[in-house]
This record gives sequence, structure tokens and C-alpha cells, in this order.
Amino acid sequence: MGFMQILPLFLLGALALVMFGLGLSLTMADFRRLSDNPKAVFIALGLQVVVLPLICFAIARGLGLSPVFAVGLMLLAASPGGISANLFSHLFGGNVAMNISLTAINTLLSIVTLPLIVNLSIAHFMGDGGQVVQLQWSKVLEVVVVIVVPVTLGMILASRRPTLATRAEKPFKLFSALVLAAFALIAIVKESGALAQSLGSIGPAVVLFNVVSLCAGYFVSLAAGVDKPVSTAIAFEIGIHNSTLAIYIAASVLNNFELSLPAALYSISMYVIATLFGTLVLRRGRQSPSLKSSG
Repeated sequence: MGFMQILPLFLLGALALVMFGLGLSLTMADFRRLSDNPKAVFIALGLQVVVLPLICFAIARGLGLSPVFAVGLMLLAASPGGISANLFSHLFGGNVAMNISLTAINTLLSIVTLPLIVNLSIAHFMGDGGQVVQLQWSKVLEVVVVIVVPVTLGMILASRRPTLATRAEKPFKLFSALVLAAFALIAIVKESGALAQSLGSIGPAVVLFNVVSLCAGYFVSLAAGVDKPVSTAIAFEIGIHNSTLAIYIAASVLNNFELSLPAALYSISMYVIATLFGTLVLRRGRQSPSLKSSG
């Protein structure tokens, strides 16, 4: 059996371990906490489920992406927030507890919204499906298993052996970063020809989507009267997607590595874009009151 034959199994196992690591950081209190700030939850979910796919659709049409890359970008938009969102929120003064809570509910919600958005995107950009088959419900069940079961097991371990779960959390975060880097590298190497031909269109689309996602999360939340720490949490939650999940679905569930290139590029660029966003927007905003008072 060659590497390409066992690759889907490797991706499945790696993603399951990543999701198990996510479960180690979750408790039932994270779900209950959502009821304490319903406005923030409503804004975050509305942006994630409705606004971001519409923005992504406009970017794909406006920049004239090829059908396969347009669907790949929509798949990325439909993916829930990633574990890295918690890290950036912590670094730039966000409400990390809200991030963890939103990640929990977004991940579960994506079980329904992700296949719906992806299938609508395939129907629109590819007509009868073209190079990509519809995301069948049997495959959706596979995604449910790889998300829900490991996350649940991680939560059970965290509740019964909290000390062990705390010790394991950091290694699993490192493992998640390594898996993401490996997924991205595999996709880029395997589709290097397609990437070289389309980098001029797909690169700007990915960066623009990342920037608009972060700005929408932050400024829409502020405009709605949400405090800055929670607005920051929402910005990173909807601005940093689970590209590991997107790459897995593209490569293993939809059997199209080319479809995973937007997520692969995003997994590299998001660290730069999120750091710049935090430095230029969030830290500058934190300095502005003191500047006003000194004047």
C-alpha cells in the first residue's frame, strides 16, 4: 500500500487527536457560559454562519477564482474557529473564556452548517459537481465522528482526571500546530503545479478573506455595544478558522487535494495576518485613550 493510499487514514487519525486535544480544554461550564452573554453569542454565530460565507462568496466572485478554489475558500469559511484563536485572543487581551465557549458551540454547529454551505457552493460554482462530488450524508457522519467523539472523550478525561488533562493540554497544542503544518505542506507539495498557476489569484483572496473576517468580528461587535475583550475574542474566533478540518475534508472526504489549497495557504498566512491585526488594531486601540487624556 502506497503513501497516497494510507494518507486519508493518517489525516483521519491526526485530526481525531487534534480534536481530542481541543476536548481537553473544554468543560460543560463553557457551554453554560454562553447564556451569560447572549448578545455576543448571537453576533458571533451570525457572523460565522451567515456573514462570512456571504463575504467569502463575494471575494470568490469578485476576484474571479476558479470553481475549485472558490469552493475551497467557501469550505474554509464554513469551518469553525481553530484552537489558535484562543492563543491570539490571550496575547491581545481578548476574553479567552468566551473564545473557548464559542469554539465549543461553533464546532458542534458546523456539523450541520458546514455540509450545507459546501454543498451549496459546489452546486453554484460547479453546476453538477464537476471535479468535486457533493458532501454526502455518509461522509458527514464521518466528519461528525471525527469531531464529536474525540472532543467528548477529551472532555470526559478533563472532568475525571483534571490534573492529567492540564499536563497534556500543552503537548496536544504543539501536536496540533505540527499537524496543521504537515497538512498544509502535503497539500502544497502535492498540488504545487496548480498552486504556481493560481497563486496570483488565490493568494490575495485568502489574505483578503482573513483580513475582512478579523475586522468584521471586531468592529461589528464593538458597534453592537459588546465590550472590547469580548469583541477581540469574537474577532479571532471568526477570523482564525480550523484549517486542519478544512484540509481534511477537502483531501479525505471530498478526495480533492486541489480543493484544500486555499486552507493550506490560509494556515500559513493567518499567523502573519492575525499578528499584524492584533498589533496594528488592538494595541493601537488600547493606546488611544491615554493619548486622548494626555492631550
